[in-house]
Amino acid sequence: MKLLLVEDEPELQEITVKHLKADGYVVDACGDGLSAVDFAFATVYDAIILDIMLPGLDGLQVLRQLRGKGQAVPVLLLTARDSIEDRVKGLDAGADDYLVKPFSYAELTARIRALLRRQSPEIKSDKLGLADLEMDLNSRIVTRGNQTISLTQREFNLLEVLLRNQNIVLTREKIEQQIYDFGFEGGSNVIDVYIRYLRKKIDPNHEPKLIHTMRGIGYVLRDGD
Repeated sequence: MKLLLVEDEPELQEITVKHLKADGYVVDACGDGLSAVDFAFATVYDAIILDIMLPGLDGLQVLRQLRGKGQAVPVLLLTARDSIEDRVKGLDAGADDYLVKPFSYAELTARIRALLRRQSPEIKSDKLGLADLEMDLNSRIVTRGNQTISLTQREFNLLEVLLRNQNIVLTREKIEQQIYDFGFEGGSNVIDVYIRYLRKKIDPNHEPKLIHTMRGIGYVLRDGD
């Protein structure tokens, strides 16, 4: 899952990004409202964590711009102010949730998971699956049949994208947007390489094969040819 964190306190931004990446999220981060708008319209995010007090445009102005231009991405507002009036302003501007500073990282991630579940109502729990392949997003354990499959963080993120978009053909560019942040500088075949790694772990000795190549287009995860 890909997140945008907009936080102007450098230390808080750094430690939050570190925790989120350790939990397997792909994270872009910036520290002002104008950059936040640029990031939000440059790629697709699964959720945005948005501080209200920002230089340039404040968080509510950013949020109004996003909603005014049809951006439906879930937004979690961060603020040091806890008055009912402030919360109402944030929710009326289009926020999906609200978290008061200082916050525990456990609460932040719980709220992110709740936002993502609401965004994808077909996901009733923190598990994804297809045929006998199952991914537990909390424990980060992947199994096929009775076998536990060991994946690197990048392979796990790639498989999560495929599972969330099963039966949909994804271009290499679309996959790359979802599993890398803006700092990524890779070769043209990097997605092909990781698909090959993932296929060797997911499909051998199992039927049906789940990862399929669509020549000239990209890849699709589906049950059957």
